[in-house]
Amino acid sequence: MSEFIKSKSVNRCRIGVDIGGTFTDIVLTSDGKPPLVKKISSTPENYASAVAEGIDALIKEEHIEPEEISDVVHATTVATNAILEGKGAHTGLITTKGFRDVLEFRRVRFPELYNLSYVKPRPLVERRDRLEVIERISADGSVRVILDETSVVKAALKLKGRGVAAVAICLLHSYINPTHEKRVEEIIRDIMPAGTFICSSYDVLPEIREYERTSTTVVNAYLGPVLSHYLLQLRKKLNDIKVTSPLYVMQSGGGQMSDSAALNLPAYFVESGPAAGVVAAAAIAKRAGLEQIITLDIGGTTAKTAIVEGGEPSRTSEYEVGAGVNLSSKLVKGAGYSIKLSFIDVSEIGAGGGSVVWFDDGGLMKVGPESAGSFPGPVCYDLGGEKVTLTDANLLLGYLNPMGLLGGRMKINREKAYSYVKQSVGDHLNLSAMDAAMGIFTVAVNNMVRAVKSVSTYRGRDPREFTLVAFGGNGAVLAAAIADELDITKFLVPSRSGVLSAAGLLAADTTNERVRYLFGVVGDLEDDLVLSAFDSLRVEASTQLLEQGFSPTEISNNMFADLRYRGQAFELTVPVHIHTPKLTEMMAHRFHEEHQLTYGHKSTDEQVELVSIRVSARVSKPKEVTVERKAKPTATFEKRMVKFKANCAEVETTILNGRENIDNKCICGPVIIEEYDSTIVVPPDWLAEVDGSGNLIVSKGRVSHDFKC
Repeated sequence: MSEFIKSKSVNRCRIGVDIGGTFTDIVLTSDGKPPLVKKISSTPENYASAVAEGIDALIKEEHIEPEEISDVVHATTVATNAILEGKGAHTGLITTKGFRDVLEFRRVRFPELYNLSYVKPRPLVERRDRLEVIERISADGSVRVILDETSVVKAALKLKGRGVAAVAICLLHSYINPTHEKRVEEIIRDIMPAGTFICSSYDVLPEIREYERTSTTVVNAYLGPVLSHYLLQLRKKLNDIKVTSPLYVMQSGGGQMSDSAALNLPAYFVESGPAAGVVAAAAIAKRAGLEQIITLDIGGTTAKTAIVEGGEPSRTSEYEVGAGVNLSSKLVKGAGYSIKLSFIDVSEIGAGGGSVVWFDDGGLMKVGPESAGSFPGPVCYDLGGEKVTLTDANLLLGYLNPMGLLGGRMKINREKAYSYVKQSVGDHLNLSAMDAAMGIFTVAVNNMVRAVKSVSTYRGRDPREFTLVAFGGNGAVLAAAIADELDITKFLVPSRSGVLSAAGLLAADTTNERVRYLFGVVGDLEDDLVLSAFDSLRVEASTQLLEQGFSPTEISNNMFADLRYRGQAFELTVPVHIHTPKLTEMMAHRFHEEHQLTYGHKSTDEQVELVSIRVSARVSKPKEVTVERKAKPTATFEKRMVKFKANCAEVETTILNGRENIDNKCICGPVIIEEYDSTIVVPPDWLAEVDGSGNLIVSKGRVSHDFKC
């Protein structure tokens, strides 16, 4: 187990925690024992409470001493929610004179092209809190106007008087020469009250493009006090249950970072939860011999998809948070707040088990994006919820156990769900309760199909050439129906799919990424200069990991370069092997090939410009993700009437408790496999097989029962 943790640690247990809008999932791994799983309702008023409560209950149930826990890795929605709900800190911005309104101008991008009434998002910093200082750095790094410190003091005093809790500093061209920005930061820290969150663009994002750099720095400041409060609170609650091990947070790009480092860089964690699931799904699929997959992560609030090609998740550095339904950062731009950091490119829509059913002004039925959450939750939870949800429809159709969820621990009320579906939806559409439920299910499936298309069809990929990997509490319930709509003939359901994101956290590498502006025409740059810059940046990136206690032998470094043809406005990032002879020549060659792959053409006669270099320092974790039961459950075979298609009769369906009890590792539909954390629906024309790793491979084409409408 030593490879999981810092070299000096002697503890044996690791915990992964994924906080969702409805449930908080906890996975505990240890040497020589099957992983342990806990799923509890989230506590939106204070997410840290559910984390500590769940961990405490799990270790007590399993008689584990808190000292045995080596580290806790978690994914949080706190950063995203703060932006979506407008509950970030009161933030001020210090910028160069003349650049006060960069956040207003944004980029000329309209997410709703033909909507003449479209209103762009309000800046996270009000104009009265955006203040200018007198200074100017030229594009070559030279000082054009010396910093007027009096203007800085004046701006700081104004922000202090307005009671801002965070300050973002972003001066023109500080990515190449940060001397003015560093001095401004010193003055601001001397004047602002203790505890004020202050960050500068040279530390958050030292890259070209004024709007993206300003926006990213502002988002970082806006989230700083919120994430700091949350992490400190979580640390306290863990200490209260005597869990004093290191705490890590999942980054949006797929790595993890210590809580102490995360306190200063909250913008790196805006999409931490979805990234963990993609990392785990990619590792599981690769082990199963599948390198072309589309991940399908459906929880209680959202459905998230991502594409994995050649075993590697698609990534982007152009992301917008707060854009509502995010049908890929590469397709819709201008609707949110730009963050130019590394993200696993996840498409997300508001469609999950808790999605609320409603009717628009034209009488058209909609499902989501509003969610009933964990409380009061769907009507069937019987906790006071009065809004019909997808979960209520799934229950009526027979997909969910009418006695309860989570292995029967969470009781549900089918009769109440039936009544509300009939009154709120069926009567409105002049349909029976069952037909209304199928209508809800069909609308939700079509919503989720859009998310799958956004990472495949809309990017020139044929989804039929990919395998779906379904996880999350509702992923395997809807996977077959979604696959049918897309003519996909196979999907994979990992073992313990309902808590896969939590398991994926334990497979994520500990990383620290650094970027540096290094501009020049590739043919004019000397190899020694580029090598020296990479080496310096490597040391900088590794320092933080060394400070966390990792040894130099544990740290590896991946190098990248941002390149473009001379005259182009945007770059492509390519991997770099610095020990290759003729380094700059190799970089140009890689860029030509990447340009060919991305755009379908290349111009080898054109000059190539280097814009920035990047180094990702990482401590690798094992990528084998298995979350299995502690013991084979006693087999039970029941029957239940289930409705699979509209205008078709209900079908008597086998209900099986756990994939472990599938005879000969193969079973034909219709069958529903109920597990503690999820339910797997296998329709009549599908076949389910268990592979050697415990994954369920569900394929279409072999039918064991007659199925006639």
